[in-house]
Amino acid sequence: MRFGCLFLFLLVLASPSAAAAQKSSSQNLPPIEPPRPMPGAQGPAPTLRVTTTEVLVPTLVEKRDGEILYGLKQKDFILEDNGVPQTIRVQEEMDTAPVALVVAVDLGGASVLEFDKLAKLGPLLDLFLSDPRSRVALVGFDSTPQLIQDFTHAGDEVNGELKNLEPGDGGAAILDTVSYAVNLLESQPKEFRRVLLLISEERDHGSKHARPAQLIEQVGRSDVLVLSVSFSPGRAEFAHDVKDNGDDRTLNMVSALAMPVKALKKNVTKEIAQMSGGEYTTFTGDKKFEARVVDAAKHARNRYLITFSPSNPTPGLHTLRVRTAEDYGARIVARDHYWAAAPAP
Repeated sequence: MRFGCLFLFLLVLASPSAAAAQKSSSQNLPPIEPPRPMPGAQGPAPTLRVTTTEVLVPTLVEKRDGEILYGLKQKDFILEDNGVPQTIRVQEEMDTAPVALVVAVDLGGASVLEFDKLAKLGPLLDLFLSDPRSRVALVGFDSTPQLIQDFTHAGDEVNGELKNLEPGDGGAAILDTVSYAVNLLESQPKEFRRVLLLISEERDHGSKHARPAQLIEQVGRSDVLVLSVSFSPGRAEFAHDVKDNGDDRTLNMVSALAMPVKALKKNVTKEIAQMSGGEYTTFTGDKKFEARVVDAAKHARNRYLITFSPSNPTPGLHTLRVRTAEDYGARIVARDHYWAAAPAP
């Protein structure tokens, strides 16, 4: 009986100690880590290189025969900001900075018909990577963007991924993808030339995060050059149009944003390219696709770099126009909008 009482006493005495030990042990375990977000999807806001103190306007001047018009000086350009001529500076040598390139390819819907062309894209990317410091990343998207290959100078790595693309769902979240790609590019060194090569259909289907007005501001405040190579309009035309995601419900339709927002819904790839000072083209066959990518690479580097400090840096969307002082009969491609940020408090 004494043994039973002693055992019971020891059991009661040990129970709190065992519970405390278990609690202490659980406190020492490392916390469960949450899933990591995709690179570039979250994190601090990027440093925006277009501010109200200086705006970068890459400008392509192309003759009628398709050749680049070289040798132009500062005096040969006229730039207007909201219709007002500005004092500009022109870097006389062409763009020689290393390139940070994001290739964003559409994997959704009918894009599977273009996979054979995308599989041949790899060697063409070497045109962007001539500088040993240059680098390229690959993003695929359907209803959501995903990073397939992080930045690398090894074109073979990207080439391998392009040959093994998997079809996505029926979405084409172009707005979300451009926003995602701009964030990726803004994480690269500031001395790099940031370029987005967007290969997709023309209309957005399924973007859930980036609204047209927000994307216009984001692109307008960055220095990312967007080169759009789109599927043939006849084949890329889907039965459904861009749905109202709520972006216009509070938008003042008489504001400066109204027209670009409306245009963005009709052809996302074209409007984003023009807004950034890049180019928009379409393709059908293999040869036409390769020619479009080669032209995009050539034109990305053969741009005059014009900068100016706005004489009236009113916050919001500004309209730009670049022309030459003399009529050379040339085609001029330059960004047609930028976004002036409000002064920091």
